[in-house]
Amino acid sequence: MQKRVITISREYGSGGRYIGRLTAEKLGIAFYDRDLIRIAAQESGLAADYLTEADESFTSGSPLHFSMGDVFSQASYPPEILPLPDQIHVLLSNIIQEIAEKEPCVIVGRSADHVLRRREDCLNVFIHAEKEPKLHRVIHDFGIPEKQAEKEIEKVDKARANYYRHYSGLPWGMARNYHVSLDSGLFGTETCADIIAKLARCAG
Repeated sequence: MQKRVITISREYGSGGRYIGRLTAEKLGIAFYDRDLIRIAAQESGLAADYLTEADESFTSGSPLHFSMGDVFSQASYPPEILPLPDQIHVLLSNIIQEIAEKEPCVIVGRSADHVLRRREDCLNVFIHAEKEPKLHRVIHDFGIPEKQAEKEIEKVDKARANYYRHYSGLPWGMARNYHVSLDSGLFGTETCADIIAKLARCAG
């Protein structure tokens, strides 16, 4: 069947967010990334800055290691008893599910591939790249000082790996967890977006 929802997981500096936006433009569908925090703020009444700060405080050492689909969705644990980052994950996951039900879209990050794993209309993509292309993007596009760039990449990717493992129980970036994995340093961002758009249209 044609894939109406595309999830993008990505290494820091790989251009995954930009590829996701390009893909959405090519397909003429909605794009969600940081918008998810804005929507969560509107639904919860909490400030977006507060949600972002609490979400980014996530650590793999949280005493609760639940899989979103297996425990939270069964309402076995009321969200209000969970640590704040887990509460935010529940809120964002519910929003992701609502968005996927509402309209065709591209969703970046937030372990959306795992949140939507029971949907057959999803195309799950992982974007990666070798160190040099990532360093170039982080330094020149994100404005990270050259001396800090490599450590920043390691820090962000470690946080993403911890987040994904915490909520899915699976290793982040492993090919078997996604339908397709693309090297943006090899193919370029435009070609990656073309490939993803073509796959979304032709998948069956």
